[in-house]
Amino acid sequence: MSTLLTQLRALFDVTLAALVLGAAVPMLFALGVRWWSGAEVTGPDGTVRRNPVALAGACLCLLIVLTVVVAGVLFVAKGFLSDRLGIHLFGES
Repeated sequence: MSTLLTQLRALFDVTLAALVLGAAVPMLFALGVRWWSGAEVTGPDGTVRRNPVALAGACLCLLIVLTVVVAGVLFVAKGFLSDRLGIHLFGES
């Protein structure tokens, strides 16, 4: 019974990670692009005004996505970085 519970817990962890990385990160990217498009609005008289809240939200979303992508690449390359360059990331010894 203990093995079954351990396996179910591991399955839940993997499913949660897949949902976060497979759905949340693309959603954040789409939200950032949407807010970026609304950062500058053209008025009826042709003047362009800037929406700082939309621009800040877009930059925050895109910064989070960039951070996740860089962390993912470093996680995949942690063995190479440890063996060849002596850089130890994510607990690699």
